[in-house]
Amino acid sequence: MSVYAEEKLIGQARLLAAEYRRTMGKPLPGISSEIALHDAIRLLSLRPADGACGGIDAIDPKRGDKNIQIKSRTIFDETKSGQRIGQLNVEQAWDSVLLVLMDEEYEPYEIYEAERGELLEFMQKSSSGRAKRGALSVARFKIIGTLVWARDGGLEPEVWDNQA
Repeated sequence: MSVYAEEKLIGQARLLAAEYRRTMGKPLPGISSEIALHDAIRLLSLRPADGACGGIDAIDPKRGDKNIQIKSRTIFDETKSGQRIGQLNVEQAWDSVLLVLMDEEYEPYEIYEAERGELLEFMQKSSSGRAKRGALSVARFKIIGTLVWARDGGLEPEVWDNQA
């Protein structure tokens, strides 16, 4: 058992990551994905996946133990287009992908979900080599997916129920 509470530790990681970027002029590698994983699990009442399940980060027990992969993107400048998410590996057994969007303080402000079938359909139909390899832009993911959580509005009731 750790002496640090998980919430406090993630809070400190947020502060460190934001201060690192302001001081060094570049993001601290790997931190945004860890923060996003924690936030998605907490905000959407998910269960962390067993580490042995490649490409599956969380399980949704409320939706038949759905296998979920979690991606993140920290948006430092809303005016810049072409923001991309990490490549999707279609060989892995995920059912859907969550994209956690975070602000410059590494606080989540939106979470989108896209189903496997919708993502695969787009990748197959796309003329873009990047898309065929599973590398999507944030804008495209938002078009394909559904907003399931927003900082100012909470959860979409038809997708997740956070009132329980």
